[in-house]
Amino acid sequence: MSLDRKIAPDIKEPIDFKISLPLIQKATLKNGVDVYYLDMGTEEAVQISWMFYAGSWNEEKKSQAGATNFMLKNGTSEKSAFEINEFFEYYGAYLNRTCYTETADLTLHTLNKHVSVLLPEVSKLIMDSVFPEDELALFKQNSLQRLKVNLTKSDFVAGRLIDALVYGEEHPYGRYNNAEDYTALTREDLVQFYEKHYKQGYCAIFLAGKLPKGILEELDLHFGSLPFKNHKGYKASRIFKPTPAEQKKHWIVNDEKGVQAAIRIARPFPDRTNPDFQPALLLNTLFGGFFGSRLMANIREEKGYTYGIYSYIQNHLGETAWMVSTEAGRDVAEATIEEVYKEMKLLCEEPVDDEELLTTKNYMIGSILGDLDGAFQIMARWRNLLLNNLDEQYFYTSLQTIKTASPEYLMQLANKYLKPEAFHELVVI
Repeated sequence: MSLDRKIAPDIKEPIDFKISLPLIQKATLKNGVDVYYLDMGTEEAVQISWMFYAGSWNEEKKSQAGATNFMLKNGTSEKSAFEINEFFEYYGAYLNRTCYTETADLTLHTLNKHVSVLLPEVSKLIMDSVFPEDELALFKQNSLQRLKVNLTKSDFVAGRLIDALVYGEEHPYGRYNNAEDYTALTREDLVQFYEKHYKQGYCAIFLAGKLPKGILEELDLHFGSLPFKNHKGYKASRIFKPTPAEQKKHWIVNDEKGVQAAIRIARPFPDRTNPDFQPALLLNTLFGGFFGSRLMANIREEKGYTYGIYSYIQNHLGETAWMVSTEAGRDVAEATIEEVYKEMKLLCEEPVDDEELLTTKNYMIGSILGDLDGAFQIMARWRNLLLNNLDEQYFYTSLQTIKTASPEYLMQLANKYLKPEAFHELVVI
C-alpha cells in the first residue's frame, strides 16, 4: 500500500509518548564491589567510571579531596605525569577526574579494543599514586592563580557565597576554598586522604557502551583483588547540619567600577525522597527552568534586564536548595529581584493556564527523551538513582507526575515553597 502524501500524519504531543528506561545489569567483583553495566550502542566505544565516596564531605582540610582526585593522574612509582598522559593519548583514550561533594570519579573513555591494555594502568593510578612534591607545587600555583582571576568575577563570588548563606560555611555544601587553604595543603594531607578513601575506599564501577567480550572478567582481574569496599556499606563519618545565615539580604561590592550584578536568590529545599520533590521540578521548570519559562518571558524578553535567568533545584545527595540565578545591569538589579518575587506571587495566586502547562510538560518529556539518547546518558541517570537509593519506579513516578500534575496542585505547591521570606537574597557587583 502506497503512502498518501496528501494526508498529514497524526501529530502526537510528547506528553503522550510512552517512555521506558532501559534496564542495566549488575555484576559483583571478588572483593564485593558492584559493577553496573549497560551493553548498548553501535559505536566501538566504552565508558568506565570508578566512583569512590571521596568527595569534600570527607575531607579534614579544605581542598584535600579535590587536590587528591586531581593528582591521581600526576605520577606513580613507574610513570611521571607526562608519561601517564602520553600513555592514554597514544591509545586515543581520555581519563578524566572529577570531585563532587560526596563522591569522586575516575572516568575512562576509550575504544573498546584498547580496554585490556588500559585497565591495568587505571589500577596503578588508583593504587600506586605517589603525589610528587613538584606536581603538588604546580597544582597549588595554578589553583591560586585561577582563584585570583575568578575572585574578580562577580558571578564566581556569588556562586560560592550563596551556598554558604543557605547551608553555612562549615557545611560541605557551603564550604569554599580561599588562598590560604591551597597554601596550607601538604603532600601528607593528600596521601592520608588517598589511603583511606581510594585505596581502601567505598567503590562502585559504572560501565556503558558497546562492551567488548570478557570485560567483566578483565575488571575482576585488575580490580577484584583490591581492598575496596562495596559502596552500599558507606556511611558518612561526619554529620553536618545546615546552619543558614540569619540575615537574608546581602549586597556585596566586589568591584567598585562594576556595571554587572550577579544575583542569586535561594532557599533550602527537601531532597528527592520528599514527595514534593518531583512535582517541584515541574513547578520550577514553569517558573524558570527553561528558555520558555516565566522568568525568561518577563525579565529577559519583556524587561530586557538580562540575557538569561534560570531557576533550578540543586542536585545533591543530601539537603538541597531551590535557586534563582542571573546577571543583570547594576542599575536594574533591584528591579530584577522585584520581578522574580512578582512571578512567585503570580504562581501562588493564579493557576497556570492549560496551554502554558502543556508546553512545559512537553519540554520536560522531550528533555527526558534527550537524556536517554545513548548508553552513557542512560547510565548517568541510573547512577543518580542508585546513589540516592532509588530504583526505576522513581523514574516512572516522575513521568507520571509530569503528565498528571494539575494547575491547582502546582498553585498549592507554590504557596508552600515560593515564599519570598524563605529565600536568601544575594547581589554581588
